[in-house]
Amino acid sequence: MLSQRTRYTIRALLHLADRYGAGPVQLAEIAEAQNIPPKFLTVMLSQMSREGMVASRRGRDGGYWLARPPHEISYGEIVRLTRGSLGLLPCASRLAYEQCTNCIDEEQCRLHRVMLMVRDETARILDGLSLADSIPAEGLLEA
Repeated sequence: MLSQRTRYTIRALLHLADRYGAGPVQLAEIAEAQNIPPKFLTVMLSQMSREGMVASRRGRDGGYWLARPPHEISYGEIVRLTRGSLGLLPCASRLAYEQCTNCIDEEQCRLHRVMLMVRDETARILDGLSLADSIPAEGLLEA
């Protein structure tokens, strides 16, 4: 399950993607349009700035904008930056692997193998979609 932090971050970055190239977007506009608490949004955008995904400028004419074109930012990258992993279990993570506590041997664990498949399919989908992609609502109903 995606955390609220991850969902807020994706919504904020989508807001910036929709205005890519139009100059800085004020924090208050993003917060209001996306229903994100401003203090929380400040922290999230600061993290994305440190990661090189967002740039900012202070002052009356300041605000935030994507530091890279929307087509270069995948949903998978955002989830990994905010959540740490795409794996649903610690043993299914590529970058943050941990052996599960109270588990049987991984070679015998069928759940482990299923979660590896889920992680790989999730990565395929999320890494293949960028902030520039439009996803039609009717296409989601068929999946």
